[in-house]
This record gives sequence, structure tokens and C-alpha cells, in this order.
Amino acid sequence: MTREFFQSLPFPGLLADAILVVHALFVLFVVGGQVLVMIGWARGWDWVRNPWFRFTHLALIAFIVIQTWLGELCPLTVWEGWLREAAGQAAYGQSFIQYWLGNLLFLDLPWWVFQVVYTAFGVVVVVSWVHFPPRRRDRRR
Repeated sequence: MTREFFQSLPFPGLLADAILVVHALFVLFVVGGQVLVMIGWARGWDWVRNPWFRFTHLALIAFIVIQTWLGELCPLTVWEGWLREAAGQAAYGQSFIQYWLGNLLFLDLPWWVFQVVYTAFGVVVVVSWVHFPPRRRDRRR
């Protein structure tokens, strides 16, 4: 998708807010999902071993780590920026959603800090995958 595509959409400010909410939900899933996996492992919760949940979680953190090492921004960040530009809004400007979620999601730190944090978190996900793997399908029928 290109910048021109996003600039042609109706209600770009509202769409940018929607993308920001989706972005926050992705972050909540990745971070909260790992916390729940670790708690679930300690408490014996079976649902945290669901293969769909675990594969989705692993794929998302792998994507995040790879894009960070490639020096790329998250596509959601880029798309939100293009929509804010199309709406005539400054990136991380004044709407309530944008202000609060933006402050939580977009930290002004050197790039290497994100590489280290995301990679370390990815290692935690992989280690939990090895020590508390998703349950295997029961092939007996």
C-alpha cells in the first residue's frame, strides 16, 4: 500500500485513530499473551497451550524482531502516519486516542534500545515455547 492510497481514503483522521487502537491491541496481545503463557504454565491453564494462540503469538513477535533488525518501522506506524498527514494532523498530535495510546506506544529512544528489548522479548517467547510448548493435536480419531 502506498502513501497515495492512504491519502485517498475518506475520514483519514478517524482511520488513523482506528489503526492506533489496532496497534495497541497487537501490543497488548504480544506482551499480555506472553504474561498469560507464563502464568498459565505455573497454574496449569490448558488454554495457553492452544496451538493457534501460540503460533500467532510467535509469528507476531518474530515479525517484530525481524523488522526491527532490518531497521524498518511497523507497517501500522507508517500507515497511521500517512493517514495523519492526509488528515492534516501532526503525527502523534491532539486527539484523545492518539495522545494517550501514542504516549504508550511511541517512545523516543535510540533504535538500538528497541532492537535489544524486542530481541530479548523474542528470546523469552522462544524459551517459553520450548519449556511450555503448545499442545499437539490428538491424531487419534
